[in-house]
Amino acid sequence: MTDVVIADEQVQLVDSRNRPRGSAARRTMRRLACWHRATYVIVRNATGHICVQQRTLHKETYPGAFDLAAGGVVGAGEASLPAARRELAEELGISGVRLDGGHTFRFAEDGLHAFGSVYWVHYDGALQLQASEVAAVRWLSLGQALALEAATPDTRVALALAARENGW
Repeated sequence: MTDVVIADEQVQLVDSRNRPRGSAARRTMRRLACWHRATYVIVRNATGHICVQQRTLHKETYPGAFDLAAGGVVGAGEASLPAARRELAEELGISGVRLDGGHTFRFAEDGLHAFGSVYWVHYDGALQLQASEVAAVRWLSLGQALALEAATPDTRVALALAARENGW
């Protein structure tokens, strides 16, 4: 998808209590720091390592930083679980797997206001990276992933929540 198309993509807006409040173009949501919904999918392999993505340098937020989860904004009228599956397939080429979780957290920092739905999956197959969003991936232990200084703050919260919920 080109940046122009991504900027025009309609996203689900919510209020500060996560109640639907219509939709707006992604660029408007970002410019006005609107509350919205987002998904976070923690990918773990058989050894318990976390798939960490390095964001491309032209991402609209946190360019070049590390994502500790796959995911993204929920589209207008889209539910969180289908959005999580869509984002996982787009970013890492993972599809046809069961996602566990669905826990929600509230995130408000650095102009980002989101209600995140956290899922996790165990996966040991090949990855197909989305070149426009993912520059590279590496597999890190939970401690190494959470210690990354350049990790996106919302994915850090999502990973910590999933780890706490699962006793990782």
